[in-house]
Formats: sequence, C-alpha cells, structure tokens
Amino acid sequence: MDKTISTLAEAVAEIGDGATVMIGGFGGSGSPIELIHALIDRFRETGSPRNLTVVNNNAGNGHVGLAALIEHGMVQKLICSFPRSADPRVFTEKYLAGEIELELVPQGTLAERIRAGGAGIPAFYTPTAYGTDLAKGKVIAEFEGRPYVQERWLKADFALVKAHLGDRQGNLTYNKAARNFNPLMCMAAATTIVQVTRIVEPGSIDPEHVVTPGIFVQGLVEVFDPQQEEVLNRAGAHHP
Repeated sequence: MDKTISTLAEAVAEIGDGATVMIGGFGGSGSPIELIHALIDRFRETGSPRNLTVVNNNAGNGHVGLAALIEHGMVQKLICSFPRSADPRVFTEKYLAGEIELELVPQGTLAERIRAGGAGIPAFYTPTAYGTDLAKGKVIAEFEGRPYVQERWLKADFALVKAHLGDRQGNLTYNKAARNFNPLMCMAAATTIVQVTRIVEPGSIDPEHVVTPGIFVQGLVEVFDPQQEEVLNRAGAHHP
C-alpha cells in the first residue's frame, strides 16, 4: 500500500476540532515544523481545527512550531513535561491569562503513558510523583513496601511526526536524537502523519534499521530540507 501524500496541506486535512494530537520532538529535535505550520495555515484559511489537546515534551519556543500553534489560539489543553523551556513566552502568557489548560506529567511518566497507549496497557504504577501535587486524586498502591502512583495510558487521534527516511509503505528511520518521542507516538495514535526527509522505494531500507514499522503509519509526505526550530528562533522567525 502506497501511503505517500503529495502536499503538507493534504497531510493535515483530516485533523478536526477537538482532536487530541501528539507532536514529536524533544525541544527542536524531531519536531515536525512543516506539518505544524501547515496545520496553522489551514486554520488561518478555514478557522479549523481549534480546541486541540496537544501532547508534547514541552510548551514550544519562540513563535514557530508548537509555540505558533498555541499563539494562534488553536490549543485548548497542553499535556507536557516542560512548560518552562528556552523561550516559552507564548505558552506562559496564554496560561497566565487562563486561555490554555496544562496537565503536567514527569518526562519518564509521559513517555511511558504514551508507550502504554500504543501497547494497549490502560494503566501502570510508578513511584514518580508520589507525595506531590501531581499524585493528588490518583490511585496509590504499595508494592514491596513502597508506594506507587497509578498512571493511565495516553492515546491520540493523530500524531504528527518527523522522521529521516520513509518508504512508500510507511517504514521509518530517524536521525539520531530526532528519534525521541516519535516512535512511541506513532504507536499511540489512531492516525500517524509523518514528514520525512526522503521517501524511498519499499525494500530500500534494511529491515534491521527500521525503527517504526509501516503498520503504525497512515500517511507520509516528503520535506527534503526540514526546518529546525532552534535555527528559526535564532533568526527571530514568526509563523506566518
């Protein structure tokens, strides 16, 4: 099955109001800037999507990528680990104004909640956050004399992911640290949309090098020279 998509606009066309969207990236590494900007462009043209719940490691930086998505008022709730990063002014202003909700999740717990969503595990226990505000209202159980907090899986309607190589059947490789949250999010989303630096023919990627099998990918679009969040921010870029 050929899963290639011709344009970025077509790739994000099915994301609707109120959707839960996982966005890959650990900071700028692995962040699908072009897909995010295509979603913003669609919003500016049609007024949709809005009221999104976004799952990401941080709250965005500067005025590009996730920060721009928040700045345009498209995000109702953010689930993340680091709302305070290099330049989170957009999120900070929206949060203090009561215009966006925040669910704070420790980074390891966030990764495991996403992994659990992809693996079909509805809940698990971790000692992380026990005795803090983040554990309030959650089930606590004791194992071998130590208290653990029950955490629930995280699943999404869509995942926006950045990969390096992708064949037409959706098998993916990643560029070094850009791997981060992306493979987990591919598994946890009902629809995974990927921007890849290069699309190759099936069989071109050594099966031993495939990180994300094509079964977890519904569409991929080629972005030959992807932008890097940090480079854009150093240049003072805004989107649009």
